[in-house]
Amino acid sequence: MDIVIAAEKPSIAGLLSKHLQYPVKPQEIRVHANPDETGSFLINWRLNRYVMSPDGQLVLRCIRQA
Repeated sequence: MDIVIAAEKPSIAGLLSKHLQYPVKPQEIRVHANPDETGSFLINWRLNRYVMSPDGQLVLRCIRQA
């Protein structure tokens, strides 16, 4: 299991790079606490939004459009 301390962008960018198999720089992402789950983060990268759970799992979050 990968452990991320708080919302450290370098750690999260490393996990996102590993998940996407594409280099992601820390300055390219925006990280926010996820109000829906304690210890989870919302990650904005380019036009995509990912959710990282407390155990380090990353999932692409689909946003519904009206």
